[in-house]
Amino acid sequence: YAFAAVGAALVVGGAVLRARGIVWRFLAVALAWLILANPSLVVENREGLRDVAVVIIDDSASQNLEERRKRSDEALEQVRQQIQRLGNIDLRIVRAGADGNEDGTRLFGTLERALADVPRQRLAGVIMITDGQVHDIPKSPAALGFDAPVHALLTGQPDEFDRRIEILKAPRYGIVGQSREIEARVVETGRRGRAGERVTLKVRREGQPDETRQAVIGRPVTFAMPFPHAGQNIVEIELETAPGELTAANNRVVVAADGVRENLRVLLVSGEPHAGERVWRNLLKSDAAVDLVHFTILRPPQKQDGTPIHQLSLIAFPTRELFSEKIKDFDLIIFDRYEHRGILQMLYYDNITRYVNEHGGALLVAAGDDYASTYSLYRTPLAPVLPAPPTGRVLEVPFKAKITDAGQRHPVTQGLPGSTGDQPTWGRWFRQAEVKADKGSVLMSGAEDRPLLILNRKGKGRVALLTSDQAWLWARGYEGGGPHTDLLRRLSHWLMKEPDLEEERLIASAKGLKLTIERRSMEDSVGPVKISAPGGDVSEMNLDTAGKGVWRSTIDVKLPGLYKVETQGPSGPLTAVANAGIEDPREMNEVTATDSKMRPIADATGGGVFWTNPSGLIASATGAAVEVPRITMLSNAKLLAGSGWLGLKDRDAYLTKGVKLTPMFTGLMALSALLFLLAIAWWREGR
Repeated sequence: YAFAAVGAALVVGGAVLRARGIVWRFLAVALAWLILANPSLVVENREGLRDVAVVIIDDSASQNLEERRKRSDEALEQVRQQIQRLGNIDLRIVRAGADGNEDGTRLFGTLERALADVPRQRLAGVIMITDGQVHDIPKSPAALGFDAPVHALLTGQPDEFDRRIEILKAPRYGIVGQSREIEARVVETGRRGRAGERVTLKVRREGQPDETRQAVIGRPVTFAMPFPHAGQNIVEIELETAPGELTAANNRVVVAADGVRENLRVLLVSGEPHAGERVWRNLLKSDAAVDLVHFTILRPPQKQDGTPIHQLSLIAFPTRELFSEKIKDFDLIIFDRYEHRGILQMLYYDNITRYVNEHGGALLVAAGDDYASTYSLYRTPLAPVLPAPPTGRVLEVPFKAKITDAGQRHPVTQGLPGSTGDQPTWGRWFRQAEVKADKGSVLMSGAEDRPLLILNRKGKGRVALLTSDQAWLWARGYEGGGPHTDLLRRLSHWLMKEPDLEEERLIASAKGLKLTIERRSMEDSVGPVKISAPGGDVSEMNLDTAGKGVWRSTIDVKLPGLYKVETQGPSGPLTAVANAGIEDPREMNEVTATDSKMRPIADATGGGVFWTNPSGLIASATGAAVEVPRITMLSNAKLLAGSGWLGLKDRDAYLTKGVKLTPMFTGLMALSALLFLLAIAWWREGR
């Protein structure tokens, strides 16, 4: 560059001064430039590469409607034949959406994975065979990462018609015993568009007869959704099928919402203070769903020791208010090491008995040696609801609590951590009141295999008796502790009728079109289950053993919809419902074929969107099932689609296998030429 600058300056200066021989001097300087630049003749040994065309086949659920699957297969075969005739192009065929596990039809995500090992300079184009309902179309061609046309061959009909139900507002949860609103509307797509026409809807709710409602297409309509129980509650809304409708698969929707109870109110009455009192309090206070009212009786009324009255209590024990006026407001009453010493009148014990029998209340007695004393609660009007009388004996020996055979079947004690094996891994207790269990189910045994935990249903309510007051040893971690939190929480929630802890229960669940039925029971065997399908068909099936107290089976169902299952339990019929349906609801939400979604990306990349349904005189004459545009290769065109044809880019890609360089201004010939020009310039200037 320095020599070129100096030489250019000398030549320009000589030209300005009109020096002799300036032309020859310029030629000499130019030749010197070329010698320094050392240009070479490059000869490459190239191997041509075949272009790549990618065909994406939409195998989603909506492609099963009408003749779409058949059209898709025939369109693919025609595309394959045409591309093979072009030559010098490789065809890749990729299928997408068959698994149904993604959120809608995602063809471009599949395309990105298919191009992972394809150099972008070899991509000739992309052809998508679909119904047009694609849910991952990029907003701009830059997001594609390649410069090639995207074409779409639509397998549906341009004049299809369909109706569907669209949920506008639905609750996710509700308070048990109350109702919330569902807002929905009927949407019509396709050729008809009869907004304002009235249609019939059928509403199904658990445990209620079907309800028929009228609705106007396009206008919102509201439905009441009751929450009769805790856990999942289901409402199904079904739209009548219209003549000529594309599919009835989206004519029904199911709204599932969880029923939650209002805060459960628990009354805890503690007798003589002991180390385990705080265990109950901490457990119940830690549960956000529990409102706890706790009273501790520090001294019976008849005890006289001279303690000033103002030091005895901060609040009077409101016995009449709690056990007479507001007893029905409580979901559970707990007596913790409580002895009858005249604090509660016999009338109040009788109120508690009626509270359990007639009003469905729950009673838990957590006792120790107090239950065996002469002041035992069993010697009050509570005796009719208590599941076991005391013998008067207190067993003060080390023992490990064990789960009985019934306990291995009951949800309260089934699978407690540390219970597996011949011996539980939790710590020992040291005191237990001996009882004779003549009612209910013994879930745990203690010293000398005597009943430790007894559960019983009495009237409309439930009762539990724990015959040891040393669960606090587990809480303190003595000898490794034990599952006190799991046990006591399950126990209290079973008493308060938590559905998940019911020992006799029928459960139905669905994933896609697979229906799973589970039966829990304390019995040794269970009977068959009756299954009612959405179309009215009824069938029976036997369940397979899945563990102690659990039977389970899974079947494939044909129709989407609300399935009702029923079986006979020890106390009456057990029922459950499950919504079986397509795993990808978005896929079947809009099913009419459309060219509006794919057209923007096709136009932006130079591609086109084509309907494959036969049209025109040629199609009528040939009787072809589908009509595929003619495919051609173009080199430098920006528009790669037109009426009846689509184009692929001819990329002229190649692989350089070798390079031969031939220097053009080197050696004696270049030096001779330079000396010749300098001599001529010198001779011309000397004249």
